[in-house]
Amino acid sequence: METTTSSSADTTTTTNNTGGLHSVVMNPRHHILNRAFALIYLFAILVLFYNHIIKLLNSTNSFITFSISFSILISDLILAFMWTTSQPFRMRPLTRQQYPEKITKNFSNEINNFPALDIFICTADPYKEPPLNVVNTVLSVMAYDYNPIEKISIYVSDDGGSELTLFAFMEAAKFAVYWLPFCRENKIIQRSPDAYFNSNYLQNFETKKIKLMYENMKTRIEEVIERGKVDEDCINTEEELQAFTKYWTTGFSRHNHASIIQVLLESGKDKDITSHGMPNLIYFSREKNKSSPHHFKAGALNALMGVRYGSLVEDYYTGYRLQCEGWKSVFCNPKRPAFLGDKPISLYDVVSQMKRWDVGLLEVALSKYSPLTFGVQSMGLVMAHCYSHYAFSPFWSIPLTLYAFIPQLTLLNGVTIFPKVSDPWFFLYVFMFLGSYGQDCLVFMSNEGTFKRWWSDQRMWMIRGLTSHLFGTIEYLTKYLGISTQGFNVTNKIVDNDQGKRYHQGIFEFGVVSPMFVILATTSIINLIAFLKSLAQIFKGDQNLDGIFIQMFISGFVVINCLPIYEAMVLRSDKGRMPTRVTIFSTCLACTLYIAFAFLLGNM
Repeated sequence: METTTSSSADTTTTTNNTGGLHSVVMNPRHHILNRAFALIYLFAILVLFYNHIIKLLNSTNSFITFSISFSILISDLILAFMWTTSQPFRMRPLTRQQYPEKITKNFSNEINNFPALDIFICTADPYKEPPLNVVNTVLSVMAYDYNPIEKISIYVSDDGGSELTLFAFMEAAKFAVYWLPFCRENKIIQRSPDAYFNSNYLQNFETKKIKLMYENMKTRIEEVIERGKVDEDCINTEEELQAFTKYWTTGFSRHNHASIIQVLLESGKDKDITSHGMPNLIYFSREKNKSSPHHFKAGALNALMGVRYGSLVEDYYTGYRLQCEGWKSVFCNPKRPAFLGDKPISLYDVVSQMKRWDVGLLEVALSKYSPLTFGVQSMGLVMAHCYSHYAFSPFWSIPLTLYAFIPQLTLLNGVTIFPKVSDPWFFLYVFMFLGSYGQDCLVFMSNEGTFKRWWSDQRMWMIRGLTSHLFGTIEYLTKYLGISTQGFNVTNKIVDNDQGKRYHQGIFEFGVVSPMFVILATTSIINLIAFLKSLAQIFKGDQNLDGIFIQMFISGFVVINCLPIYEAMVLRSDKGRMPTRVTIFSTCLACTLYIAFAFLLGNM
């Protein structure tokens, strides 16, 4: 291991590893500014809690007044805790740069000594995760610039136990013997066929030929998916027939079947059309039966990398436990993405997926392996706080939900709960809001983000707080109490043309009736009414802006973030609009909450 360090007025660059395969850039000025701001902001938090305690001690009017003050205190305590867990990320920010082109140059004499490389690819449902997409992933991995290619082994774990998926990979194996030499000889960087043929690629006889082969493969796979089964006329060899007969046995289902292993390409045996070797390609579907727990994705991976059971977020949990055991890791984020993948674009699919993650995160946060206890002992306070920031992220739902309703419902009933503009305490709230949001925006934009993307990111943070975080926390509690058990639903990766068009235009996709959307719509209605009513009262002279400014600002800020929701409720007519049932139910719920608060506040 060699380490060299160079410094300038603003940055310090450290190059590690033999041959300088990567370097670390640190900015001392950022370190100083971040730590100074953290100290100032921490002092402001302590002052805020002093103000809260004074208000609680003086809250002698009624139980309702005390409850409102106490709810705001709980919200601010959780916000302060989450802010604390975010600070370790900002204490010593690093930028790491990689130099993969130096591998061949510096290790030319040792190129054949590269270690064997195992790559695991998981899929679970051919209708929600199209096999053609997974095939493109496998083909891009098989075409890695890794010499010798025979040292790569790709394992495809099909947890859906689908003959459709196996057929797709049989077709991929046949196409790969043409695709790999094409990529190698033409030095193709975009090695996913679908991505390559949708790019501005060089068109000649060779590319037209390989594209035709890809389109033929694509057509065969899509026809089988559409039929929902593999007919015998799609099978070319006796070996293929024997593989598919395993799916045609009596009682076979995705939840009840014997293990299936099919070697599609064998290193050292199979060759491409230029007589070069091929990597291993193995299809695997583990045994399942209803009498034994299969541990969802973690079980699928363990049938192949040592994934830990105990949480639905097996990747987070496994990485966390390995760090606790002394493993070290570095974060590499090259300018050209190392991987590209599919993700759900429907808002319902997004928040449903995150709800599942939230349940898994709470399974870690509130277990004996909690980062706040076990993590601190195993990896130290700073690293444990980084993991705590994610493990306790579902708790964002508590302050976000309370701040989405309490200031607005009290504002509708003419009750002030924050300092007046003329009160010196007002400036503390201004500093804390601008400081938190301002720092977050600067950090986001310093990492090559844009203000528009940051705004969308903070809007999604609010949406997650009222949907996935809230319902994930509720689901965890019901599961803990034994009221329900968590299932695993694969998120939909299929996008129709209209849906894809709306996504690229930045339009939210609602389209389904969901309790999570009811909360969103109710929040948007209450905040809009609170803001407009108070604005009208100010113009009429019935209200003084000095006393209700903070509550009006919170309502207005939520209204601005809810503009896509208003559009989906009222203006849109496409399939992605907010369902009418959700709008009607949310309106009724908003009215009920208003009446209930009016009754409670009227009896203070």
